[in-house]
Amino acid sequence: MYAIVEIAGQQFKVAKDQKVYVHRLQEEEGAKVSFDKVLLLESEGTVTAGAPAIQRAEVTAKILGHLKGDKVIVFKKKRRKGYRKKNGHRQALTEIQIETIAASGATKKAATKTAAPKAEKVEAPKVEAASEDLSSMTVAELKALAKERGLEGYTSLKKAELIEALTK
Repeated sequence: MYAIVEIAGQQFKVAKDQKVYVHRLQEEEGAKVSFDKVLLLESEGTVTAGAPAIQRAEVTAKILGHLKGDKVIVFKKKRRKGYRKKNGHRQALTEIQIETIAASGATKKAATKTAAPKAEKVEAPKVEAASEDLSSMTVAELKALAKERGLEGYTSLKKAELIEALTK
């Protein structure tokens, strides 16, 4: 029995009692973690593929330890220019051991979202604004107001012309 499961953004083919190095997980050493994003499951010759994940399938694992991976040397060079940069990097990893692969044992925490009625946005009816209110508005706001009121040819007007047209 094996499964393809997504752990920390990467996909791994895992089997029971297998040790896997994954990107660092937040849990403590000795803690048990479960992964519910099982993409493919093979059991006794039958293959089940999810779309994208199999519902209620789960892989549980135990964290054995946190460690750093081998050093990777990053060397950049541009020939004939005297440009050379040397950097190193060690990836933070977590060693886990797969304990169980359950085809339908996972109990998803049901996210019960109650459909709360959204309050409708009630816009206050725009009363004929005084000229000082219109002069504090931007040109874009004035054009939007002209569009609401059904004025034609407002796109080519300047700010003063828009204020004059809206006060009429």
